[in-house]
Amino acid sequence: MDKKELIDFEEDIASIYEQGTIRAPIHLRSGNESQLIEIFKQVNKEDYIFSTWASHLHCLLKGVPREDVKSAILEGRSITLNFPKYNLYSSAIVGGTPSIAVGAAYALKKQNKSGRVYCFLGDMGFHTGISYESIKYAIGHNLPVTFVVEDNGKSVGTPTLNSWHIDTYAIYELMCKMAHGNENVKIEYYRYESKYPHAGTGTFVEF
Repeated sequence: MDKKELIDFEEDIASIYEQGTIRAPIHLRSGNESQLIEIFKQVNKEDYIFSTWASHLHCLLKGVPREDVKSAILEGRSITLNFPKYNLYSSAIVGGTPSIAVGAAYALKKQNKSGRVYCFLGDMGFHTGISYESIKYAIGHNLPVTFVVEDNGKSVGTPTLNSWHIDTYAIYELMCKMAHGNENVKIEYYRYESKYPHAGTGTFVEF
């Protein structure tokens, strides 16, 4: 999918949500379409994706049919989209996927299988202890995993910097130093601004 198609998809979901049709939380994103398109150029069919609660665009770029993603969202599963057929899993829990992603990467290596694991992390999730431990374990065991930090500067309504008083990019640089020389573990980072709030569209919806 190209940038316009990704934007159109989220705008379509936003419109449906504001009509009160989706009776569950939704997490929309914008402003990061170009970065994701570049990242997913590296992703192959056999690779695994572990995402956050904002996974609509990840699903589409992994090859999950648009109608399947939309149907799951309409059923109320926007923040827990899972498509095993496409090796894509997400979690609504902050830091809920890094350890699972590392486990999947360990299994690929142990079984001598091709494929790579991509674990997407929000900036607040990246600051958590479980993310640090998972990245450290992956580095120590030289696992085929890429951690992608998606930094929109906030968690729910709280600026991440105000919570930790340490810039997310500084933590990213520290992790990259840890991974220096490792032939398998990769850590990628990008910063963006989304026009959508953490949840919903910014318009109050009454069911």
